[in-house]
Amino acid sequence: MRFVKNSVRPEPVEGLSFFRKEVKGTASTGSARTGGGIRACVSLAALVTLSACARQAASAVVAGGPGFLQGLWDGFIFPFAWVVSLFVPEVAVYAVPNNGGWYDFGYFLGIVVFGVGARGGTKVVYRTRTVRESRRGKVVESRIIREEDEG
Repeated sequence: MRFVKNSVRPEPVEGLSFFRKEVKGTASTGSARTGGGIRACVSLAALVTLSACARQAASAVVAGGPGFLQGLWDGFIFPFAWVVSLFVPEVAVYAVPNNGGWYDFGYFLGIVVFGVGARGGTKVVYRTRTVRESRRGKVVESRIIREEDEG
């Protein structure tokens, strides 16, 4: 891999915090996003520390209990089972006892991949913007902006 010494840097864009304008005569102190990275690392460390305390009772894991496929199904129907469980005390959203890690993995995949998390929810809209300016020298006299949504 070859690195180019004099690469072109993007021009600063007004309103975007990750591009900084450097003022002549001042030293650059690094990225404006450094505070967010430190905050994310501290949060991640706290979550890892707290998850180390999580334990599953030995009576909750049974060799013949529900496995991966049952976990996949339970994760897939989770939203419906949760609503029903609010009104019917005999309905649960998670099978206990189960066979442990494989049931949990199936449950996770059922929710995230095939269930609630699989719904797109976002719509991509492409917008065409046409800007016409009339100038007199370096002064902009009028600007016409036309936007069209596609999609």
